[in-house]
Amino acid sequence: MRYFDDETFRFLRELKRHNDRDWFAKNKDRYERSVKEPMLQFIEDAGPELRSISPSIVADSRPSGGSMFRIHRDVRFSKDKSPYKPYVAAHFSPLKGTIGPGYYLHIEPGGSIVAGGMWMPDPPVLQSIRERIAARPTEWKKARAGLDHDESALRRPPRGFSPDDPMIEDIKRKSFTSSSRLGDDRVMGSDFLKAFVQGCRRISPLMSFLAAAAGARW
Repeated sequence: MRYFDDETFRFLRELKRHNDRDWFAKNKDRYERSVKEPMLQFIEDAGPELRSISPSIVADSRPSGGSMFRIHRDVRFSKDKSPYKPYVAAHFSPLKGTIGPGYYLHIEPGGSIVAGGMWMPDPPVLQSIRERIAARPTEWKKARAGLDHDESALRRPPRGFSPDDPMIEDIKRKSFTSSSRLGDDRVMGSDFLKAFVQGCRRISPLMSFLAAAAGARW
């Protein structure tokens, strides 16, 4: 099944050029038809597939308050006052009230990705992840494949960890995410759901490791 098509990407490209409320109001029907509705259907169909990877991952297809991010930007503390995001995205998180890793889908012309992990977890969870890496290096080596570069990583070992620990470079990380790019043609293809799930399954060892460190079910 195809979810996204040329019109999806055409709308997002035009939104990037005409990022203002008047233009969006005139083109809201296009947004609903070619962006919002396909994404909500994708989320609905992805749910059972993701639960085959982890029963704790939630795919919520509600139009408000669900897995799909709002198209509106929060401009309160930003110099960029553009009101809309020139992309559509969704998060697939653990059960409500649970702290753990989640998946992320980002669709943007020339910049679509599927990703997963934990970005800047709270200090107690970050400490638990670091301790688990130090205690289970063999397991971590299998889980860490494909990790993204972490520009926010510490320059020095965190307190309580030896600089000689063979995993010290990963222990210094503040984020633990893995992502892979998706070409526009792949996003518009009839096998896009399969490609997304394959991307999620590829990093499931990382997700499982992080969930265990965070004390979450996987």
